[in-house]
Amino acid sequence: MDWFVRAFIKASVAWLALGVLVGVAMAVHPVWTVYRPAHMHMTLLGFVTMMIYGVAYHVLPRFTGNPLRNRTAAGVHWWVSNVGLALMVVGFGLRANAAPFATLLLGVGGALAGAGAYIFAYLVWRTVDGYPRPQAAKPRPAASESARSQIVQIASRS
Repeated sequence: MDWFVRAFIKASVAWLALGVLVGVAMAVHPVWTVYRPAHMHMTLLGFVTMMIYGVAYHVLPRFTGNPLRNRTAAGVHWWVSNVGLALMVVGFGLRANAAPFATLLLGVGGALAGAGAYIFAYLVWRTVDGYPRPQAAKPRPAASESARSQIVQIASRS
């Protein structure tokens, strides 16, 4: 299993645990429902989407018979998506407390998470379609049958 597949699945489970923690905290202290956007993003973008990313990167190359288009980009995708989501969650938490730079964090985090989604879309599209692989040089054909017969005729004349 590729490292980024394992990382996406583990990140998914970590985001689930954090999302459930915030959900339970909101249930215990209803005034904390101001953190609902953070909770929703942890569970939907964190748990669900990260799990989809990890499973897709593992399964689609096997289903299609094509290798993943770019493994380095998949690793970058993991970093971009998780850093983006973390910034968004912090931004939502700070926005609930009227912090002036919360919108900046949300914007940067959202842009990173969106970039991650576009990286995923590109990689899946190119993997499903396949892509040209360099082909080995074709071996030179042996002498044709007609060339052989000509050589035999010339040799028999002598």
